[in-house]
Amino acid sequence: MTTVEIDVLLPRLRELHPTARYELNWSTPVQMLVATILAAQCTDERVNAVTETLFVRYPDAAAFAGADRGELEEAIRQTGFYKQKAKSVQEACQALIADFGGEVPRTVAELVTLPGVARKTANVVLATCFDIPSGIIVDTHVARLSQRMGLSRQRDPDRIEQDLMPLVAEDQWTYFGPAMVLFGRYVCTAKKPACTTCMLQDVCPKIGV
Repeated sequence: MTTVEIDVLLPRLRELHPTARYELNWSTPVQMLVATILAAQCTDERVNAVTETLFVRYPDAAAFAGADRGELEEAIRQTGFYKQKAKSVQEACQALIADFGGEVPRTVAELVTLPGVARKTANVVLATCFDIPSGIIVDTHVARLSQRMGLSRQRDPDRIEQDLMPLVAEDQWTYFGPAMVLFGRYVCTAKKPACTTCMLQDVCPKIGV
């Protein structure tokens, strides 16, 4: 077998992660949008530690839009690349105020008009906040697993997503993304994947391992 069959993969993912969700903490779609921007090249754990107080200080889009940039930078410094992230967060929230009444829109086309928001972020927000299957999130974990399992030979996240979407039923997209992220984070890790105890060891081609 050169690829893991989706009808084998999905039930086993369901068994391991029956209620898979992204591990970022949020209460409103605006908070999820901000957390996702902050999560670029940063662990969810660190982002959650920062947003615990950040979201008290800046509870909505208007608060982020009107924030003092220097104070916002300091508040998110621990997430790394904080100057660019502060700029993206503030400008995205300003655009939410100007174009969408301060609310997060519910289409990829609208979301990607926001500064600092690309397709991956849009997919995460729509899937997590609204259960809208706009696509399949492809982060570093999903990209790695897709190649190891033979689901895609591509390296570009958008192209990997285009390979995955025909394989996975649309009503499974909002589950498949976070489940694959968790599986990549805790089992099929970048270094020393747990192949010998993996639930897919009998069907995975282990490409590149």
